[in-house]
Amino acid sequence: MKITELIQSSNPSLSFEVFPPKSSDSYETTCAAAREIARLSPSFMSITYGAGGGTSDYTVSIAAQIQQHHIPTLAHLSCINASRENITHQLDLMRQAGIKNVLALRGDAVLPCKKTHQSRYRYASQLMETIRAYGGFCVGGACYPEMHTESRNQAEDIMHLKEKQDAGCGFLITQMVFDNHVYYNFLCKLRDAGVHIPVIPGIMPVINATQIQRITTLSGATLPQRFRYIVDRFGNDAEAMKQAGIAYATEQIVDLLANGATAVHIYSMNNASVAAKICENLSEILRYQRGVVHEN
Repeated sequence: MKITELIQSSNPSLSFEVFPPKSSDSYETTCAAAREIARLSPSFMSITYGAGGGTSDYTVSIAAQIQQHHIPTLAHLSCINASRENITHQLDLMRQAGIKNVLALRGDAVLPCKKTHQSRYRYASQLMETIRAYGGFCVGGACYPEMHTESRNQAEDIMHLKEKQDAGCGFLITQMVFDNHVYYNFLCKLRDAGVHIPVIPGIMPVINATQIQRITTLSGATLPQRFRYIVDRFGNDAEAMKQAGIAYATEQIVDLLANGATAVHIYSMNNASVAAKICENLSEILRYQRGVVHEN
């Protein structure tokens, strides 16, 4: 099923992300975690694509396994340092595996990328045009509510999102958000700029204080003071931090659903226990959202 169809239905969508292993040594462990998350019956699961395509074979393989559980998958595909032939090959593999959804990304450069190299892609919108021409896929893209770290200003950043929409992007998933007001304000700015495709907020349950520096560096996300207090107070105790991080993320999701969000994407970092706890915390809320009301 296509993601755009899922998130336009009356049922709220809750999805999770899985990242492939860097080597074959941990492949089975990753697959086991993915299967555990799939058993929670999420609306869909996304599978990331390593820098420079280093885990591309695993991306398609894991996606194919997840689909055996009748869970739609969203396969990531990055284009920097890739040729058109390589992109077409990856799309061929995805089609053969029955994958219908692609998250088209520029990706992080791992090799020098020359602007004059005609076979190389520079922007995600160019990849989206290729996928649209290939046909048969629902195409999604990424966005940064607090501005991409390489953009000069947010107006420029939003202009690029408009280009993605024009190139065939059917929906966007945000980088991790820790303050819902940032997401709401960002959504208003997008609509004012003519970006009208669905924007799925990305939520990450932070269960380890050591994740914080990497999170803020990669995503450009600002950590609200109330979240910093949680990390400062519980960060030295693994179980307390895990519980606090899941509780904080749950509160965000409840607020998003209460304010009309039809879909939420969870960066669960391959942690099936975190995914399960999120689902448990939201079980009655999701049931209510789906129109199942318990009598008093």
